[in-house]
Amino acid sequence: MEDKIRLGISTCLLGENVRYDGGHKRDRFIIETLGQFVEFVPVCPEVECGLPIPRESMHLVGNPESPRLVTTRTKIDHTERMVNWARRRVGELERENLCGFVFKSNSPSSGMERVRVYNEKGVPQKTGVGMFARAFMDHFPLIPVEEDGRLHDIRLRENFIERIFALKRWRELLGHNQTRGKLVNFHTQHKLLILSHSQKHARILGKLVAEAKSIPAEELYTQYQMLFMEALLLKTTIKKNINVLQHMMGYFKKQLSTDEKRELLETIELYRNEYVPLIVPVTLLKHYVRKYDQPYLKEQLYLNPHPIELKLRNHA
Repeated sequence: MEDKIRLGISTCLLGENVRYDGGHKRDRFIIETLGQFVEFVPVCPEVECGLPIPRESMHLVGNPESPRLVTTRTKIDHTERMVNWARRRVGELERENLCGFVFKSNSPSSGMERVRVYNEKGVPQKTGVGMFARAFMDHFPLIPVEEDGRLHDIRLRENFIERIFALKRWRELLGHNQTRGKLVNFHTQHKLLILSHSQKHARILGKLVAEAKSIPAEELYTQYQMLFMEALLLKTTIKKNINVLQHMMGYFKKQLSTDEKRELLETIELYRNEYVPLIVPVTLLKHYVRKYDQPYLKEQLYLNPHPIELKLRNHA
């Protein structure tokens, strides 16, 4: 990649003392591991909209679709202040070229989902979205988003990180002349990655690229981006990955010895039964790609969708 991924993030997750109680919520994985590969763009809605540190805590009240932001003790309503600031801030973030955002979970301003919303009787329901998070997701529907808590789920973590790296590659493609040929090359490199998420989207995107000459370039790129990011949002599964692994094995019909075929099939079966993680059959296939110099598979991003240092395929 030409430069680091720019990732928006709730400021408190970086260890900054900006929370209502003057504390922080430093996340070690985000800072020490993911931080090696990204450049953070911190955002603290409460402080940036003019509230002090420390400050009275707030929560959402009323209709979960359009709640009010109210202080818990004095009942001061900060809704308009937050909404107006959020509208301006997302406009400013257009210039940051973000490839993703990590929100602070359960926050009335930054929670991505399941934020408490209190009804008229003071009873909370986990049905809300933080005010800034909602504004961001409405304004940037194709940018991957996650919460700090959900990133501790290894599969959600892998899906999010895979998407931000994919979006970065797409942005780099957009930084050059948007020709049909370059889009065909991009799609070719991502075919198996797309297939590991959705056979349906793989077919639709393949058809779109095949008809590229009949579609205006701008419209072609717009359609492709929407479908590409939509596909990657769908989670991979063992079954989907096995389909891709077997598909890749088909490229070695004439090269693999009987013992090599048996070893690869046995390794895939071990993965199917969750005795070994995905990295095991993938590593074996990468070995055969190098050994037999398989040109098509050498270009496949499925084999290297993100830095190996993140260890995202090491879980069984």
